[in-house]
Amino acid sequence: MQIEVVLASAGQQLRLTLDLPAGSTVAAALAQRELAGVVYSAVGLFGQVVTPDTVLHDGDRVELYRPLLAEPKEARRRRSKAV
Repeated sequence: MQIEVVLASAGQQLRLTLDLPAGSTVAAALAQRELAGVVYSAVGLFGQVVTPDTVLHDGDRVELYRPLLAEPKEARRRRSKAV
């Protein structure tokens, strides 16, 4: 089966198509050497956060979510004080 793995960050976009055996999990997809060293905080399928033991299906898009650089409320407070 074919799945797609995507990650968007400020400096790069990663988009890989992987061929995996039927019944593979998110963990199996993330174990691929093409993803070695990629930093992410959570994983999702089509916008829904999933666990590493989630079984993938042909055509799934695995999304790697990057870690937050700042807590959103604190970032808004800083921006409002700067104005």
